[in-house]
Amino acid sequence: MAVFTEVTLPEAQALADRLGLGPVQALRGISAGIENTNYFLTTDGGEFVLTVFERLSFAQLPFYLQLMKHLAQRGLAVPDPQADAAGQILFELQGKPAAIVNKLRGGHQLAPDLFHCEQVGAELARMHLAAQDFPLHQDNLRGLSWWSETVPVVLPFLSPEQAELLSAELSFQQNLAASASYAELPRGPIHADLFRDNVMFDVPPEPPQRASPPEGVSSSRERPILDSGLPGRERLSGCFDFYFAGVDSWLFDLAICLNDWCIDDANGRLDEARAEAFVRAYESVRQLSGVEHRLLPAMLRAGALRFWLSRLWDVYLPRDAALLKPHDPGHFERVLRERIARPWHALLNP
Repeated sequence: MAVFTEVTLPEAQALADRLGLGPVQALRGISAGIENTNYFLTTDGGEFVLTVFERLSFAQLPFYLQLMKHLAQRGLAVPDPQADAAGQILFELQGKPAAIVNKLRGGHQLAPDLFHCEQVGAELARMHLAAQDFPLHQDNLRGLSWWSETVPVVLPFLSPEQAELLSAELSFQQNLAASASYAELPRGPIHADLFRDNVMFDVPPEPPQRASPPEGVSSSRERPILDSGLPGRERLSGCFDFYFAGVDSWLFDLAICLNDWCIDDANGRLDEARAEAFVRAYESVRQLSGVEHRLLPAMLRAGALRFWLSRLWDVYLPRDAALLKPHDPGHFERVLRERIARPWHALLNP
């Protein structure tokens, strides 16, 4: 994040008082990400994250905040927006929208192995299914319409080779989106940005020792579907940053995850072992359809295009901020070239 809006301690305290969180003990800016202003907020009531939204409007934000509330109420480990006495979860700071959510425990896993990928894959599928009955609708604001508007803006900054690749891929995705197969893809609210730095892992406490059941009597305790078999391994403790969420194909969400969780960071090449583990875990919760399997290579390209384009936008059309660290757009250019050169299908047993 970048600190675009400097929030004072009295301003934070006034909002904490409205939410009944108690006296503010500490307020610290977070230096990761580039879309919103975020602060860690420590009060007598616990640990929270205060967000001031820099691009999203008061009209757009109910979708994101209510989606988090919806998922939290269904048992998913996501930030729960804090409400005032009237049930309001969206507020105003310095004329901008703001919200406070509970802080998730744990830390990021930036070098994921098969076990981490399995956990995220299964959680992504649970998230898709849990959001099926979410009543609000908002299109993915960084989807095809945004790509079509943004490509002409960034093209003048690119080399002829880059410009040719970007224009050709946009044309490919526009044709795909107009196809009958694309129309068959299951859709619903998606996270759309579930990168490694938006997932938390934590080592759970050791469970208390239980007496063995009498001989011939089975234990009623259910064993998790996914188990590393190793005590002390970290478990997924939460997913956050839903502020790119929108209604789109679930397959696009899966492709975005595969492009981050399952690649060689140096060259953008897909790590097939991790990708297979991720998809297998996803399908342990929700089976992919035939058309989803067929279109996965194209969606992997779409996911790479989306983030190459947004990083180009952030580099060449930046905003002022106290802590602005735009990501390298070259990373997702490499990913896109790899997905074109080496299409990958998730059919494990064709």
